[in-house]
Amino acid sequence: MHEGHRQRMLRRLEQNEESLEEHELLEIMLFNAIPRKNTNPLAHELIRSFGSIEGVLRASFEQLQTVSGVGTETAAYLRIAGILNGRVKYSEQTFPAGLNPASFEEFLSARYCGYATEVFEIFFLDAHGKAMHCSRFTDYSETSATVSIDKLNKLFAAHEPSGMLAAHNHPSAPSLPSAADDKFTAHLALYCSVHRVKFYDHIIIGTDGAYSYFKQRRLDEIRNEYNVAALIDKKFK
Repeated sequence: MHEGHRQRMLRRLEQNEESLEEHELLEIMLFNAIPRKNTNPLAHELIRSFGSIEGVLRASFEQLQTVSGVGTETAAYLRIAGILNGRVKYSEQTFPAGLNPASFEEFLSARYCGYATEVFEIFFLDAHGKAMHCSRFTDYSETSATVSIDKLNKLFAAHEPSGMLAAHNHPSAPSLPSAADDKFTAHLALYCSVHRVKFYDHIIIGTDGAYSYFKQRRLDEIRNEYNVAALIDKKFK
């Protein structure tokens, strides 16, 4: 019975994909993860739990497994689909035309919307303040994202930026920076100074909006709180 139903669903996908509703698309997607079971009820439950297909694809490995019927392999399948979807969207996004704080905050808020894990990004800017490259780092954790000095050295050497803007998100917390965020920002400011790269800002996107170190006039303050010895740390957090 399930095989006949699956063939009918696949024919609809082939002949009239626009007719498929969200739960039906997810049902078909689950055919490969769960080969010998009716996936329709699970598709409904996943969408009920996470609100939409996008919510399902943004859910973490652990969150997916809280849904009855989702085991390790199914969670892994959905998580991989979510990662691929995120990377495609990431590659399609365009940077703001110029370094305007308001437009960058709006851009970042949309970029991090719905993320369940913390990500840290550095945007390299040219001499005119236009973003020309972005690199992303994540530990797939809600509370940390790490980048090594060796990686930064390679990126700076490869792209030779005139300026840099840093950004990260607080997936489940307000944007107000922690002491660790302050220290991290000081590390970045010192690192940019050593490489003669202008450090424009560090923006944090949280559940309450955006926090800008530049707009809050914190950059000079935190530069004075830390010294160059911080650069010997192996990792920034």
